[in-house]
Amino acid sequence: MADKPRYPIIYVRGYAMTKSEITETTSTPYMGLELGSTKMRQAWNGKVSKVFFESPIVRLMKEGYCDIYRYGLQLESGPIPSQSIIIHRYYDVADPDFGSGKVPTVIEAAKELSDLILRVREQVCLDGQMKPEDFKVYLVAHSMGGLVCRCFLQNGAAGSNEARKLVDKVFTYATPHNGIEMAGINVPGFFDLWDMDNFNRSEMRKYLGIKDKNVEVNSLDGKFDPKRFFCLVGTNSRDYDVARGASRLLAGELSDGLVRIENAYVTGAPRAHVHRSHSGAYGIVNSEEGFQNLYRFLFGDVSVDGVLAIEALPLPPTTWLQKMLGTKIGYYFEVVVATRGALDFDLTRRTIANNSAMLRLRSEIFEDDGTLKADARHPHLFSTFLDLSKRPPDSKEMMFTIQLWVSMITYTGEDAPPDQHYVPGEYLFRDTIVVSAIPPSDKSASWQVSFVLADSGWSSAKRAPADGMKDEQGKPYVAIPLENKKGFKATLRLYGSHWE
Repeated sequence: MADKPRYPIIYVRGYAMTKSEITETTSTPYMGLELGSTKMRQAWNGKVSKVFFESPIVRLMKEGYCDIYRYGLQLESGPIPSQSIIIHRYYDVADPDFGSGKVPTVIEAAKELSDLILRVREQVCLDGQMKPEDFKVYLVAHSMGGLVCRCFLQNGAAGSNEARKLVDKVFTYATPHNGIEMAGINVPGFFDLWDMDNFNRSEMRKYLGIKDKNVEVNSLDGKFDPKRFFCLVGTNSRDYDVARGASRLLAGELSDGLVRIENAYVTGAPRAHVHRSHSGAYGIVNSEEGFQNLYRFLFGDVSVDGVLAIEALPLPPTTWLQKMLGTKIGYYFEVVVATRGALDFDLTRRTIANNSAMLRLRSEIFEDDGTLKADARHPHLFSTFLDLSKRPPDSKEMMFTIQLWVSMITYTGEDAPPDQHYVPGEYLFRDTIVVSAIPPSDKSASWQVSFVLADSGWSSAKRAPADGMKDEQGKPYVAIPLENKKGFKATLRLYGSHWE
């Protein structure tokens, strides 16, 4: 870790709706990045635990970063360290005390971001600590700030190509990458009050520069590598109190209180789900979960993707099948991933209780005769990043746990909504997989992976086969076989790679 370069972080804050919200945020030096939290939802009944999270900027400073404020001034010239945190203060111009009072458009904010990146490169490279050709920058954004970043990256008219080439990674918290919906309706394009039309998909296409109507709004459209773009998705709607709870009511339970889960990511990008609301004391930015995902994505050494390759999913006894004739059968896949020693956070949590479990219809996986489909839609359980420096000093292995639950649901009709199904009271599969992995020093060599099914007993660790295992696209993986007496059978495929 010590010899890995660390680049400046530019933070792009989210949407400020009213004039008072704009002046409130411009009155703070870090525009929300300084807010911490002492509250965490822990129990199923909503019990609050006191857990101190200092704030993202304080935690980053503890890891060696610093701001660029000195003696009451912002350093806009002269050298700054490579490990600097810079706040993109694009709302300053909208504060009459600092600017014209006119709220900038997304494109204008993106152009300013482009100029800021070039200025930061000049400052970091002034004293010779980094060569201009080696310079890169990280973009970290909350909510609409992620759309400003995407506008800069995707719209050729919103900045310079020179600046775009300098972006190494992008991390977004709760960004409405596919727009905002209220009561199931996308924000209308004509609703320009407080610039709410920024979240209308037709308007988004314009400022994102997506000209092909066949390309989805939440696509990077080939303008940036989605593997280097991380999306953190919030799943806690009830703790979002903006507009006295009207927002969470209109957004619905499958949201963070403002952005629906299905709209909070870009296609092809790694993402994690955390039980946090859009903002506030239980907000996604002010959370240990948020920081741990951010830190590992920016500075980690290893990326791991988990895919559950289904082989057999049991059906109920014959007498039950008679009652379910004419219904649609589906399955919920729930997963929680945590690292060794993580007492107060998960890297990702997708559960029924948090309204974020993965749903697959049986028809998406199996043919009518029960054989596996050639194009079966196997659940992609998680994408996570790990940091080798967090291992104990005398250990070569990384350890993390994967809690996996599979249950069956039946729909009462062709178009029955997800909240009108029958949930049998038992799991088809339920276990905690403790994984111990030693990444190879040579990138061409195989991983050494052992695992224990912790809920099944005190069994000793088993070695997971790795050599020669490749999927349908030729990608190598480590296989963890999962099977039980109910008839469940699958292989958990772990795709591990060195993360540059």
